[in-house]
Amino acid sequence: MTVVLTIAGLDPSGGAGIVADIKTIAAFGCFPAAALTSITYQNTTGVLGAEHQTAATLRSQVLPIVQDLTVAAAKTGMLPTAEIVAEVARLFAEESLPAPVVDPVVVATSGDVLIDDEAFEILKTRLFPLARVVTPNIPEAEKLTGVSIHTESDMRRAAEAVQSLGARAVLVKGGHRSLGGVALDVLLSEGRFTEFRSEYLDVGEVHGSGCTLSAAIAAALGKGMTLEAAVRAAKKYVTDAIRALQTSPRIGHGAKPI
Repeated sequence: MTVVLTIAGLDPSGGAGIVADIKTIAAFGCFPAAALTSITYQNTTGVLGAEHQTAATLRSQVLPIVQDLTVAAAKTGMLPTAEIVAEVARLFAEESLPAPVVDPVVVATSGDVLIDDEAFEILKTRLFPLARVVTPNIPEAEKLTGVSIHTESDMRRAAEAVQSLGARAVLVKGGHRSLGGVALDVLLSEGRFTEFRSEYLDVGEVHGSGCTLSAAIAAALGKGMTLEAAVRAAKKYVTDAIRALQTSPRIGHGAKPI
């Protein structure tokens, strides 16, 4: 069975973070392995605090996994401190792990900041060059590049700017904003742009969509799909999950977990 490793934070309410990753990886028929970077105290309404792991505790989680299991694909999520980001980069380099899907988690749906400034800079300089694809949403892409994004052309410019930081490929996710009634994602890979369009579904604030999308891309890559096919499969999975929110029972009092 295909093993997919996620390195991310714990959302104990289950909507985002490593719990969302595990559910998604399993839904794609893969075997999830996981290492925690932070234990957050949160629910659908916001983040109340966090206890971040050290580099040593993260390494102690990852090494037994890679010594026993053959990891076919990997993703990273919340990497809150410079110490953690640097250790993740070391682990991927030293252990010859597959190039990860890097979800540059900066701010939660609630608006809470999930990474400090020093970690953000190391993320760009040390982890992006190791990534198979970096998957910022529009606010994250704007923070990474300084590009104000309002159009498809802006998304392309931002993707190019992120790629200039060393990433092999960049997926700028536009699902949080409607562009003419369309949820648009733009992939830049091997010098070529590919657009992924789906119906924009206005269901209110959604919790965990970015984690779910990046985990789905990692799982699809682990199963041997091309990057373009993996993004297409992941986007369909997330779109279907958001569509289901229109009729599914409400969970929590804040942003809706998909």
